[in-house]
Order: sequence, then C-alpha cells, then structure tokens
Amino acid sequence: MINAENILLVGSILIFLSILISKTGYKFGIPTLLLFLLLGMFFGSDGLGIQFHSASDAQFIGMIALSIILFSGGMDTKIKEIRPVLFPGILLSTIGVLLTTLFTGLFIFFISGWESTNIQLSLFVSLLLAATMSSTDSASVFNLLRSQRMELKQNLRPMLELESGSNDPMAYMLTIVLISVCAEGGQIHAGILIKDFFLQFFFGGIIGYAFGRFGVWLINRIGLLNSSLYSILLLSIIFITFTLTDLVKGNGYLAVYIAGIVIGNARLVYRKEINLFMNGLTWLFQIIVFLTLGLLVNPHEMIDVAGVSLLIGIFMIIVARPLSVFICLLPFKNITTKARLFVSWVGLRGAVPIIFATYPVIAQVPGSNQLFNIVFFITLLSLTIQGMSISGMARWLHLDLPIQKKDNDFGVELPEDSNTNLKELTLTSEMLTRGNKLADMNISQGTLVMMIKRGNEFIIPNGQMELHAGDKLLFISENKESIPATLKETRPPQA
Repeated sequence: MINAENILLVGSILIFLSILISKTGYKFGIPTLLLFLLLGMFFGSDGLGIQFHSASDAQFIGMIALSIILFSGGMDTKIKEIRPVLFPGILLSTIGVLLTTLFTGLFIFFISGWESTNIQLSLFVSLLLAATMSSTDSASVFNLLRSQRMELKQNLRPMLELESGSNDPMAYMLTIVLISVCAEGGQIHAGILIKDFFLQFFFGGIIGYAFGRFGVWLINRIGLLNSSLYSILLLSIIFITFTLTDLVKGNGYLAVYIAGIVIGNARLVYRKEINLFMNGLTWLFQIIVFLTLGLLVNPHEMIDVAGVSLLIGIFMIIVARPLSVFICLLPFKNITTKARLFVSWVGLRGAVPIIFATYPVIAQVPGSNQLFNIVFFITLLSLTIQGMSISGMARWLHLDLPIQKKDNDFGVELPEDSNTNLKELTLTSEMLTRGNKLADMNISQGTLVMMIKRGNEFIIPNGQMELHAGDKLLFISENKESIPATLKETRPPQA
C-alpha cells in the first residue's frame, strides 16, 4: 500500500526509473509517455503489487498536471506562428471534438449489445464514453513533436499544438454535460446546456486573459530579490487562474492555456529562468500523471474489454478522426490532402482521456469502471500505433523538413527587446587562405566576434589571435535583421 511512510521512497524510485527508460524509448522511437504508463502498470496491483485505487486522487493529480502542461504549452505557442492557422485550429478543437464524439458515440451504440462486444450501453452512455476520448492529448502531442524535434511543412506543427492545447476544454465540457444527462435518465435541458457552454467559454476566456495580463504586469514590476522566486510566483498564478475560473463555473483548462499564451507572447524579465523551470516542472508532472494512471488501472480487467476496445480504437483512428478533420478543414483550400491526412493521424490519446474517464467513475455512472478500462486500452493503442509512427508518417507524406538549429553552442542569449542578432559560424581551411588571424578577416561594420569555441575551450578573441579550421565564432550584429554582408559574398571573409 502507498502511505505517508513510503510514498517518498516509492515515488522517487518510479521517477528515477522513468527518466532512465525515457532514453531507451527515444533511441527506439517509442513514445516516452507510453513507457511511463507501462512502468506504472508494471508496479501496480497486477505487477509488483502497489495498491492504488483512488480515482479521486488520480483526478486531483491529473488536474494539477494538466494545468501546468496546458499553461506551459500556451507559453510555447507563438501568436505569429498560429495566426495563419488560427481558424482551422479553433475549428478542429471545437467542432472537431464534437464531431468525433458524435461519430464515435453512434458507433459504440451501434455495436453495443453484440454478443462479441460484451458491452450493453445506452445512447448517452455511449456518447459519454466517446466524449472522454474526443480530444487529442496535449501532453502526448507536445511531448512527441518537441522531443522528436519535428519540423513540418504547411504550418502543421503550430496547428497541431494549437488544436491539442485548446481542445481539452471542449472535451471536458462534453464529458461533464453528458454525465449530468446520464444522471437524469437521459433528459436533456437545452437551455441549461447552452448556458453551461456559454459560461464555460466566457469565464474561461475572460479570466485566462485577465490573469495573463496581470501576470505579465506583476512579474515585470515586482522586483523580487531572488530571480528563482519569479517562477514560483508564476506557478501560484497558474493555480489561482484555474481554481478561480472553476469556482465561477468557467473552464479552468481553457483559462490556464489562454493565460499561458498571453504571458508567453509578452516581454518578460527572467524569461530564460522561467522557461527552464516550467519545462522541468512539465516533465515532472507528465511523469507523475502517467505513472499514477498506470498504477490506477488493473490490467487484468482490460482483458474482458480488449475486443470491443480494439474495435472502437481502430474506428476512431481510421474513420471518426479523419472524417472530423476533413469536414472541419473543408473551407480551407490551401491545406493539401496530405496535410489533412497527417492531421488525421496525429489524433493521439493520452493522459487526458484517462483523467476524464475518472469523472464517470466518481459520479458513479452505471458501468463506469468498464468505460475506464475501455478508455485506458484505447489510449495504449493510440500511443503505440500513432505515437510510434508520427515521424514515419510525416516522411511518407513528404511533410517533414530538415531540423533547424535554433540555439547556439555558446549558451548565449540576448534580451528580447535588443535590436541585435547572434550568428554562429564554423571556420574551414578555405576561409583562412588569406590569413589566419582575426585582424585579417573582412568583417562588416557593426559586427563583432564575441567569442570563439575551440573544442571544449571558450576563448575571448583579440585581433592578433590565430584561428584554426574547426573554430566556432559567435558574432553579434547591431541590426537584428542583418548578418554580416561580407560573410555572404566571398569565402575567406566569412570569418
């Protein structure tokens, strides 16, 4: 049993092992989040015997994790990148989720009662099951696209990240609404549903934007003595945003995502420290939530629903998701068929569907344990089939791009508001034919060599310093948009 005496030891061992196996997963192209989930299952009740059966505790951990993951994803979402794909992304995250729920729910209801499927679900319970799985998982999509450093054509990466970051609120609302409908015996009160949807979006958007602006103002003006406190201050703002929005019946997940976008696209002091803190915290909670959900499930119970889960999962992958995507993207003629196929394939399920599947369990919806096991099985299926093939699918559809290096090897960053530009160059022997000293190089006016890296050594240069082939030079130029002109014109002056 997990208790106060051993939770720190057991938790630390699980996190330690998760980090170790993540390297193996990256090497063989296995999604790291899938490995975290499997590790939790291995240590759980059907494995090494850790007993964890609290759906409410798992839901609470998931709520904290999703708040951090969605906020961090919002911070990394650049408005200039999502502006060209804003409308298709919003359609996918709203209408797309609704259509996926409808198509999948009707299919589940259609196969319910078959002797081979082993399920007996009403129409609204079928729709509820579909709603819990209707969104693409932000943690899985962010993790895969960024850990694999995927570069995609046609603005596909910002579109997919926008969709996965903003479609959880829609799935959450559908799940909560359908739980209420099931609890009332299938009676639908249209006025109440419309009001709930309006309040969720309205308060989620307004409070998220307001706290985003407040966070930027506070962080830039408070003047704390220790720079590490800025990250902790921001973390408190995230949780205040979520809980306050939830208190007034708004959508907390939407609020923290919007707050993240606002803060991430504003000028911010100590941005590097904040980004490092949020990146580490996001990884920690991704590990924690997937381990928790792996511990929660009883794998032997999934055997009874394996057949129907496989049927539903395949239907979602090859029918429901593609159909929803193609319908939503019909108005956008500039999006190619190949791009639509790729977006259809990146319909990853992950922690979010499993967390949402705990809501019917806590609400004691009839058959909710069976629903939970079906969702868990389909998540494993999605992470295995789709998660392991995203890179290959991008190459097969010729949508991949060469990875562009964004950082320099010197670890040097410039303030956001500085009108300067850093450029890195590796010297070749041809560049040194007219002289091997820095003073011999024809460097443009307004450009300076800040530092030289030779092997693992960093050198502050002077004009008489001898240069060697293989040296890396770090330039700084006055104009942010320019690079030294002479570096582009002839070979030797490229130093």
